Amino acid sequence: VSQSPYLPAKLINGGIAGIVGVTCVFPIDLVKTRLQNQRQGQQVYKSMVDCLVKTVRSEGYFGMYRGAAVNLALVTPEKAIKLAANDLFRHHLSKDGKGLTVFKEMLAGCGAGMCQVIVTTPMEMLKIQLQDAGRLAAQQQKPVMMSPTKLVATNTVIRRSYNSGTVVSAPRAVSATQIAKELVHKQGIQGLYKGLGATLMRDVPFSVIYFPLFANLNSLGKPSAEETSPVYWAFLSGCVAGSTAAVAVNPCDVVKTRLQSLNKGPTEETYNGVVDCVSKIMRKEGPSAFLKGAGCRALVIAPLFGIAQVMYFAGVGEYILDNTPLNLLSA
Repeated sequence: VSQSPYLPAKLINGGIAGIVGVTCVFPIDLVKTRLQNQRQGQQVYKSMVDCLVKTVRSEGYFGMYRGAAVNLALVTPEKAIKLAANDLFRHHLSKDGKGLTVFKEMLAGCGAGMCQVIVTTPMEMLKIQLQDAGRLAAQQQKPVMMSPTKLVATNTVIRRSYNSGTVVSAPRAVSATQIAKELVHKQGIQGLYKGLGATLMRDVPFSVIYFPLFANLNSLGKPSAEETSPVYWAFLSGCVAGSTAAVAVNPCDVVKTRLQSLNKGPTEETYNGVVDCVSKIMRKEGPSAFLKGAGCRALVIAPLFGIAQVMYFAGVGEYILDNTPLNLLSA
Protein backbone atom coordinates (compact mmCIF):
# COMPACT_ATOMS: atom_id res chain seq x y z
CA VAL A 1 0.00 0.00 0.00
CA SER A 2 2.67 2.45 1.02
CA GLN A 3 5.24 4.11 -1.19
CA SER A 4 7.84 3.98 1.61
CA PRO A 5 10.80 1.68 1.07
CA TYR A 6 12.01 1.70 4.68
CA LEU A 7 10.54 1.71 8.14
CA PRO A 8 11.63 5.13 9.54
CA ALA A 9 9.94 6.90 6.60
CA LYS A 10 6.76 4.92 7.25
CA LEU A 11 6.81 5.92 10.91
CA ILE A 12 7.30 9.62 10.05
CA ASN A 13 4.54 9.53 7.42
CA GLY A 14 2.12 7.82 9.81
CA GLY A 15 2.99 10.21 12.64
CA ILE A 16 2.60 13.42 10.63
CA ALA A 17 -0.64 12.13 9.12
CA GLY A 18 -1.96 11.36 12.59
CA ILE A 19 -1.10 14.82 13.98
CA VAL A 20 -2.56 16.69 10.97
CA GLY A 21 -5.67 14.50 10.92
CA VAL A 22 -6.37 14.70 14.67
CA THR A 23 -5.99 18.50 14.66
CA CYS A 24 -8.57 18.75 11.86
CA VAL A 25 -11.21 16.34 13.17
CA PHE A 26 -10.82 16.24 16.97
CA PRO A 27 -13.97 18.35 17.71
CA ILE A 28 -16.08 15.76 15.83
CA ASP A 29 -14.38 12.97 17.82
CA LEU A 30 -15.34 14.76 21.05
CA VAL A 31 -18.95 14.95 19.84
CA LYS A 32 -18.86 11.22 19.03
CA THR A 33 -17.77 10.34 22.58
CA ARG A 34 -20.46 12.54 24.16
CA LEU A 35 -23.25 11.22 21.92
CA GLN A 36 -22.22 7.60 22.56
CA ASN A 37 -22.26 8.12 26.33
CA GLN A 38 -25.75 9.65 26.40
CA ARG A 39 -28.50 7.45 27.83
CA GLN A 40 -32.17 7.50 26.88
CA GLY A 41 -34.12 10.12 28.81
CA GLN A 42 -30.91 11.96 29.77
CA GLN A 43 -30.04 13.53 26.44
CA VAL A 44 -28.05 16.73 26.78
CA TYR A 45 -27.43 16.90 23.01
CA LYS A 46 -29.92 16.34 20.20
CA SER A 47 -27.45 15.93 17.34
CA MET A 48 -23.86 16.44 16.22
CA VAL A 49 -24.41 20.14 15.41
CA ASP A 50 -26.31 20.72 18.66
CA CYS A 51 -23.45 19.17 20.61
CA LEU A 52 -20.82 21.35 18.87
CA VAL A 53 -22.87 24.54 19.45
CA LYS A 54 -23.50 23.75 23.14
CA THR A 55 -19.84 22.81 23.69
CA VAL A 56 -18.58 26.10 22.23
CA ARG A 57 -21.21 28.05 24.18
CA SER A 58 -20.45 26.45 27.56
CA GLU A 59 -16.73 25.59 27.27
CA GLY A 60 -15.42 27.96 24.62
CA TYR A 61 -13.69 27.12 21.35
CA PHE A 62 -10.87 25.23 23.07
CA GLY A 63 -13.47 23.15 24.92
CA MET A 64 -13.84 21.25 21.63
CA TYR A 65 -10.22 20.16 22.01
CA ARG A 66 -10.54 18.62 25.49
CA GLY A 67 -8.32 15.54 25.52
CA ALA A 68 -6.56 16.55 22.29
CA ALA A 69 -3.14 16.81 23.96
CA VAL A 70 -3.08 13.13 24.94
CA ASN A 71 -4.30 12.20 21.46
CA LEU A 72 -1.64 14.31 19.73
CA ALA A 73 1.06 12.86 21.97
CA LEU A 74 0.06 9.24 21.34
CA VAL A 75 -1.44 9.32 17.84
CA THR A 76 2.05 9.32 16.28
CA PRO A 77 3.12 5.97 17.76
CA GLU A 78 -0.41 4.58 17.30
CA LYS A 79 -0.70 5.43 13.58
CA ALA A 80 2.95 4.54 13.00
CA ILE A 81 2.53 1.10 14.59
CA LYS A 82 -0.70 0.42 12.67
CA LEU A 83 0.60 1.44 9.23
CA ALA A 84 4.09 -0.01 9.66
CA ALA A 85 2.78 -3.32 11.10
CA ASN A 86 0.37 -3.73 8.19
CA ASP A 87 3.20 -3.07 5.73
CA LEU A 88 5.47 -5.54 7.52
CA PHE A 89 2.84 -8.31 7.58
CA ARG A 90 1.98 -7.69 3.91
CA HIS A 91 5.68 -7.93 3.03
CA HIS A 92 6.12 -11.25 4.84
CA LEU A 93 2.89 -12.72 3.49
CA SER A 94 3.84 -11.90 -0.12
CA LYS A 95 7.35 -13.38 -0.05
CA ASP A 96 6.50 -15.92 -2.77
CA GLY A 97 6.44 -13.00 -5.23
CA LYS A 98 2.75 -13.36 -6.00
CA GLY A 99 0.14 -10.73 -5.23
CA LEU A 100 -1.68 -10.95 -1.91
CA THR A 101 -5.03 -12.72 -1.79
CA VAL A 102 -7.84 -10.87 0.02
CA PHE A 103 -7.54 -13.40 2.88
CA LYS A 104 -3.82 -12.61 3.31
CA GLU A 105 -4.60 -8.89 3.17
CA MET A 106 -7.13 -9.42 5.95
CA LEU A 107 -4.55 -11.38 7.98
CA ALA A 108 -2.09 -8.49 7.64
CA GLY A 109 -4.79 -6.05 8.77
CA CYS A 110 -5.64 -8.29 11.72
CA GLY A 111 -1.97 -8.32 12.80
CA ALA A 112 -1.79 -4.52 12.51
CA GLY A 113 -4.94 -4.08 14.63
CA MET A 114 -3.56 -6.35 17.35
CA CYS A 115 -0.26 -4.45 17.48
CA GLN A 116 -1.76 -0.97 17.74
CA VAL A 117 -3.88 -1.59 20.88
CA ILE A 118 -0.69 -1.36 22.97
CA VAL A 119 -0.91 2.40 22.45
CA THR A 120 -4.58 2.83 21.51
CA THR A 121 -6.13 1.50 24.74
CA PRO A 122 -4.44 3.88 27.24
CA MET A 123 -4.74 6.78 24.76
CA GLU A 124 -8.51 6.28 24.39
CA MET A 125 -8.91 5.63 28.11
CA LEU A 126 -7.47 9.03 29.06
CA LYS A 127 -9.03 10.90 26.13
CA ILE A 128 -12.56 9.69 26.93
CA GLN A 129 -12.40 10.93 30.55
CA LEU A 130 -11.44 14.42 29.36
CA GLN A 131 -13.91 14.50 26.47
CA ASP A 132 -16.87 13.36 28.56
CA ALA A 133 -16.34 15.74 31.51
CA GLY A 134 -18.27 18.55 29.77
CA ARG A 135 -21.27 16.31 29.07
CA LEU A 136 -21.44 15.26 32.74
CA ALA A 137 -21.20 18.88 33.89
CA ALA A 138 -23.99 19.92 31.48
CA GLN A 139 -26.13 16.99 32.64
CA GLN A 140 -25.63 17.96 36.28
CA GLN A 141 -26.63 21.56 35.61
CA LYS A 142 -29.98 20.54 34.12
CA PRO A 143 -32.86 21.33 36.49
CA VAL A 144 -33.44 17.79 37.79
CA MET A 145 -34.97 17.31 41.25
CA MET A 146 -32.33 15.31 43.04
CA SER A 147 -30.36 15.59 46.26
CA PRO A 148 -27.12 17.55 45.72
CA THR A 149 -24.97 14.74 47.09
CA LYS A 150 -26.08 12.46 44.24
CA LEU A 151 -24.72 14.96 41.76
CA VAL A 152 -21.21 14.52 43.07
CA ALA A 153 -19.00 12.29 40.94
CA THR A 154 -18.97 8.89 42.57
CA ASN A 155 -15.96 7.38 40.89
CA THR A 156 -12.89 7.57 43.10
CA VAL A 157 -10.43 7.67 40.24
CA ILE A 158 -11.28 11.17 39.09
CA ARG A 159 -13.36 12.36 42.04
CA ARG A 160 -10.88 15.12 42.77
CA SER A 161 -11.78 16.83 39.51
CA TYR A 162 -15.25 17.64 40.79
CA ASN A 163 -16.47 19.92 43.55
CA SER A 164 -17.88 17.85 46.40
CA GLY A 165 -19.94 20.54 48.12
CA THR A 166 -23.65 21.09 47.82
CA VAL A 167 -23.30 23.57 44.96
CA VAL A 168 -23.36 21.88 41.58
CA SER A 169 -20.75 23.31 39.27
CA ALA A 170 -18.65 22.42 36.26
CA PRO A 171 -15.69 20.08 36.77
CA ARG A 172 -12.38 21.54 37.75
CA ALA A 173 -9.65 21.23 35.17
CA VAL A 174 -8.06 17.79 35.32
CA SER A 175 -5.19 16.67 33.12
CA ALA A 176 -4.48 13.36 31.42
CA THR A 177 -1.33 13.08 33.56
CA GLN A 178 -3.37 13.36 36.78
CA ILE A 179 -5.86 10.73 35.62
CA ALA A 180 -3.05 8.40 34.50
CA LYS A 181 -1.21 8.79 37.83
CA GLU A 182 -4.34 8.03 39.84
CA LEU A 183 -5.23 5.02 37.68
CA VAL A 184 -1.72 3.54 37.96
CA HIS A 185 -1.57 4.30 41.70
CA LYS A 186 -4.94 2.64 42.42
CA GLN A 187 -5.10 -0.16 39.85
CA GLY A 188 -1.58 -0.59 38.53
CA ILE A 189 -0.69 -0.46 34.85
CA GLN A 190 -3.79 -2.57 34.01
CA GLY A 191 -5.91 0.44 35.03
CA LEU A 192 -4.81 2.13 31.80
CA TYR A 193 -5.83 -0.98 29.85
CA LYS A 194 -9.47 -1.10 30.96
CA GLY A 195 -11.55 -1.91 27.88
CA LEU A 196 -8.67 -3.74 26.16
CA GLY A 197 -11.02 -6.51 24.99
CA ALA A 198 -13.48 -4.00 23.51
CA THR A 199 -10.60 -2.08 21.87
CA LEU A 200 -9.39 -5.32 20.22
CA MET A 201 -12.99 -6.05 19.17
CA ARG A 202 -13.07 -2.67 17.44
CA ASP A 203 -9.55 -2.28 16.03
CA VAL A 204 -8.92 -5.80 14.70
CA PRO A 205 -12.10 -5.94 12.54
CA PHE A 206 -11.49 -2.31 11.52
CA SER A 207 -8.04 -3.17 10.16
CA VAL A 208 -9.32 -6.40 8.60
CA ILE A 209 -11.88 -4.33 6.63
CA TYR A 210 -9.83 -1.16 6.02
CA PHE A 211 -6.51 -2.36 4.63
CA PRO A 212 -7.78 -4.86 1.99
CA LEU A 213 -10.56 -2.45 0.96
CA PHE A 214 -8.08 0.42 0.58
CA ALA A 215 -5.58 -1.71 -1.37
CA ASN A 216 -8.26 -2.86 -3.82
CA LEU A 217 -9.90 0.57 -4.23
CA ASN A 218 -6.50 2.19 -4.72
CA SER A 219 -5.49 -0.35 -7.37
CA LEU A 220 -8.58 0.62 -9.42
CA GLY A 221 -7.09 4.09 -9.93
CA LYS A 222 -3.75 2.88 -11.32
CA PRO A 223 -3.28 3.79 -15.01
CA SER A 224 -1.20 0.61 -15.41
CA ALA A 225 0.17 -2.18 -13.20
CA GLU A 226 3.59 -0.47 -12.91
CA GLU A 227 2.30 3.03 -12.13
CA THR A 228 0.86 4.32 -8.87
CA SER A 229 -2.63 5.78 -8.59
CA PRO A 230 -2.96 9.60 -8.61
CA VAL A 231 -2.81 11.44 -5.27
CA TYR A 232 -6.51 12.37 -5.28
CA TRP A 233 -7.40 8.69 -5.84
CA ALA A 234 -5.23 7.59 -2.88
CA PHE A 235 -6.99 10.21 -0.71
CA LEU A 236 -10.49 9.17 -1.82
CA SER A 237 -9.66 5.47 -1.40
CA GLY A 238 -8.45 6.16 2.15
CA CYS A 239 -11.60 8.15 2.93
CA VAL A 240 -14.03 5.55 1.54
CA ALA A 241 -12.24 2.57 3.11
CA GLY A 242 -11.89 4.41 6.45
CA SER A 243 -15.51 5.53 6.73
CA THR A 244 -16.82 2.09 5.65
CA ALA A 245 -14.72 0.30 8.26
CA ALA A 246 -15.61 2.90 10.92
CA VAL A 247 -19.37 2.48 10.51
CA ALA A 248 -19.04 -1.33 10.35
CA VAL A 249 -17.34 -1.52 13.77
CA ASN A 250 -19.32 1.31 15.44
CA PRO A 251 -21.22 -1.05 17.79
CA CYS A 252 -17.86 -2.17 19.23
CA ASP A 253 -16.83 1.48 19.58
CA VAL A 254 -19.98 2.28 21.58
CA VAL A 255 -19.24 -0.65 23.94
CA LYS A 256 -15.61 0.47 24.29
CA THR A 257 -16.60 4.08 25.07
CA ARG A 258 -19.11 2.99 27.73
CA LEU A 259 -16.64 0.58 29.38
CA GLN A 260 -13.81 3.13 29.43
CA SER A 261 -15.91 5.96 30.91
CA LEU A 262 -14.88 5.85 34.56
CA ASN A 263 -17.15 8.68 35.66
CA LYS A 264 -20.89 8.20 35.28
CA GLY A 265 -23.88 10.49 35.65
CA PRO A 266 -26.00 10.04 38.80
CA THR A 267 -28.40 7.52 37.20
CA GLU A 268 -26.14 6.00 34.55
CA GLU A 269 -25.52 2.30 34.24
CA THR A 270 -22.23 0.64 35.20
CA TYR A 271 -20.97 -2.40 33.30
CA ASN A 272 -19.00 -5.51 34.24
CA GLY A 273 -17.29 -6.35 30.97
CA VAL A 274 -18.20 -6.56 27.30
CA VAL A 275 -21.05 -9.10 27.52
CA ASP A 276 -22.76 -7.26 30.41
CA CYS A 277 -22.42 -3.96 28.54
CA VAL A 278 -23.89 -5.34 25.29
CA SER A 279 -26.86 -6.98 27.06
CA LYS A 280 -27.69 -3.87 29.16
CA ILE A 281 -27.51 -1.52 26.15
CA MET A 282 -29.68 -3.88 24.10
CA ARG A 283 -32.24 -4.27 26.91
CA LYS A 284 -32.49 -0.63 28.01
CA GLU A 285 -31.77 1.34 24.83
CA GLY A 286 -32.43 -1.05 21.96
CA PRO A 287 -30.23 -1.98 18.96
CA SER A 288 -30.21 1.60 17.60
CA ALA A 289 -27.96 2.61 20.54
CA PHE A 290 -25.11 0.70 18.93
CA LEU A 291 -25.16 3.15 16.02
CA LYS A 292 -24.77 6.24 18.23
CA GLY A 293 -22.04 8.49 16.89
CA ALA A 294 -21.64 6.41 13.68
CA GLY A 295 -21.90 9.50 11.44
CA CYS A 296 -19.37 11.36 13.59
CA ARG A 297 -17.01 8.41 13.54
CA ALA A 298 -17.18 8.17 9.74
CA LEU A 299 -16.43 11.93 9.53
CA VAL A 300 -13.46 11.51 11.89
CA ILE A 301 -11.93 8.39 10.34
CA ALA A 302 -12.38 9.23 6.63
CA PRO A 303 -10.07 12.29 6.52
CA LEU A 304 -7.63 10.69 9.03
CA PHE A 305 -6.91 7.79 6.70
CA GLY A 306 -7.24 9.87 3.52
CA ILE A 307 -4.53 12.22 4.86
CA ALA A 308 -2.39 9.23 5.94
CA GLN A 309 -2.42 7.80 2.42
CA VAL A 310 -1.56 11.19 0.88
CA MET A 311 1.44 11.47 3.25
CA TYR A 312 2.60 8.08 2.06
CA PHE A 313 2.00 9.04 -1.55
CA ALA A 314 3.85 12.35 -1.24
CA GLY A 315 6.80 10.68 0.49
CA VAL A 316 7.05 13.30 3.25
CA GLY A 317 8.97 10.87 5.47
CA GLU A 318 11.51 10.15 2.74
CA TYR A 319 12.00 13.85 2.09
CA ILE A 320 12.64 14.56 5.80
CA LEU A 321 15.07 11.66 6.09
CA ASP A 322 16.96 12.63 2.93
CA ASN A 323 17.34 16.29 3.93
CA THR A 324 18.12 16.11 7.66
CA PRO A 325 20.59 14.33 9.94
CA LEU A 326 17.77 11.83 10.52
CA ASN A 327 18.95 10.00 7.41
CA LEU A 328 21.29 8.08 9.71
CA LEU A 329 18.19 6.23 10.91
CA SER A 330 17.52 4.75 7.49
CA ALA A 331 21.07 3.58 6.91
